[in-house]
Amino acid sequence: MASKDETFRTPAAQGGPLDLLVVGGGINGTGIARDAAGRGASVLLVEQDDLANHTSSASTKLIHGGLRYLEYYEFRLVREALIERERLLHIAPHIIWPMRFVLPYTPQARPAWMLRLGLFLYDHLAPNMTLPKCKSLDFRTNSAGKPLNGTLARGFAYSDGWVQDSRLVVLNAMDARAHGADIRTRTRLVQARRVNGLWEAVIENTRDGSQTTVRAKVLVNAGGPWVSEVLRKRAQVDSDKNVRLVKGSHIVVPRLFDGPQAYILQNPDKRIVFAIPYEQKFTLIGTTDVPWTQAPGRVEISPEEISYLCESVSRYFTRPVTPDDVVWSYAGVRPLYDDAAKNASAVTRDYVLDVDTQGNQAPMLSIFGGKITTYRKLAEHALEKLQPFLPVLSAPGWTADQVLPGGDLGDGGFDGAVSRLAAKAPFLDAQLCWRLVRNYGSRAVEIVGDARSMADMGEQFGGGLTAREVEYLIAHEWAQTTEDILWRRSRMGLHVTDEDAGRLDSYLRGRQPVAAKSVS
Repeated sequence: MASKDETFRTPAAQGGPLDLLVVGGGINGTGIARDAAGRGASVLLVEQDDLANHTSSASTKLIHGGLRYLEYYEFRLVREALIERERLLHIAPHIIWPMRFVLPYTPQARPAWMLRLGLFLYDHLAPNMTLPKCKSLDFRTNSAGKPLNGTLARGFAYSDGWVQDSRLVVLNAMDARAHGADIRTRTRLVQARRVNGLWEAVIENTRDGSQTTVRAKVLVNAGGPWVSEVLRKRAQVDSDKNVRLVKGSHIVVPRLFDGPQAYILQNPDKRIVFAIPYEQKFTLIGTTDVPWTQAPGRVEISPEEISYLCESVSRYFTRPVTPDDVVWSYAGVRPLYDDAAKNASAVTRDYVLDVDTQGNQAPMLSIFGGKITTYRKLAEHALEKLQPFLPVLSAPGWTADQVLPGGDLGDGGFDGAVSRLAAKAPFLDAQLCWRLVRNYGSRAVEIVGDARSMADMGEQFGGGLTAREVEYLIAHEWAQTTEDILWRRSRMGLHVTDEDAGRLDSYLRGRQPVAAKSVS
């Protein structure tokens, strides 16, 4: 399944300097690559692991303004995030959708007047809000109170958005590639130095150890938790900016409540925890805020965090949650800008963009902080800072209203797209048809192709995952491993057995040389 998107038009193939070398395949790196490539810049993005391998797939998966940030007077950040929430709902309606949040009132946490004021501001900081505004709830009569214990009489409801976070990263990378960017996963920056007005960088394919030297006019450090390492160790650049690492962990348990609503729960320590419907059969619970002083990389939830999250929801729901209920957990390290806050929960979620030229030398832009909701605006701000060095970036911004791949759902929106796929492929069961559109939007038809039966979809790996979908992910979305496919592209890891995963692993090993070639 060769992709028309896989033709690269960067000068690197001819030995000329790139406009931008972007280090980091998370949401900020792919967002910048997309915007820059669409303005005509030549872009190479390198990611040492898989796209969204770390922080960008370990979020609470919300597109939100951040209601609690109002408590820290982050009004600009909240307003920007609320405006971006509306834009993202428009440009990626297949992987982002509205969600209603229920906030139970507990006088021990925050006074009712503070909650009402915060919710009023939340509804009015952003112009042209299309989602339903907040309202008061009586849990004695409203169905949202049914899962809650009898000590809670009232609360509030407000609107925000849900996102399939790792898919948002992949779609930005796909659109960057469609505009000419070269996206290389399993490729790390070994070192970079300034030579004759350019960055000269050594990059390494982590699969075979081969190294290549590339030249670029600008280096963009979107390394996330590795931003300081890229800055100081790999590029040998001094900076007075620092990143503060905070580990956030989540647990997934069997579904705690019926209905599409989520819950935002206030704890006695003033932190908040979300309980969110997840993958039809589960509830996602998170997050924690734990200072992280070790090296970034693969992290795991601690027993103390599991207990904290279980206690948080058990405090509110009729049905208690215990560590034995946890079917899956994940953790990530958030690279927040170090603003010297004492409490990890109070560290700003705003971003800082730092441009270093060291006396009119080749510029390096480093990104500190940020949140997934504001990634697109962050990319615009980053390119504004780089325009004096790269005139090509002076082209108008274009990403605010251009849908991401698969987002052109057509008449009837999401439901209409599901109906059309069901008519094209009546052999798909309703759940599989829904899932394909929810993951791939209008591009679900490319996965089905000319299939006329489930047998035509190829080998089955459980939960409706077929060889056709796997091949699509390999050819179009840089997937290489079982983990890539089950946890970052499809989230089918929750729905397949260990035996299913083993068969998928065998399938991929049998065709691995082809997979590696398709994304090199």
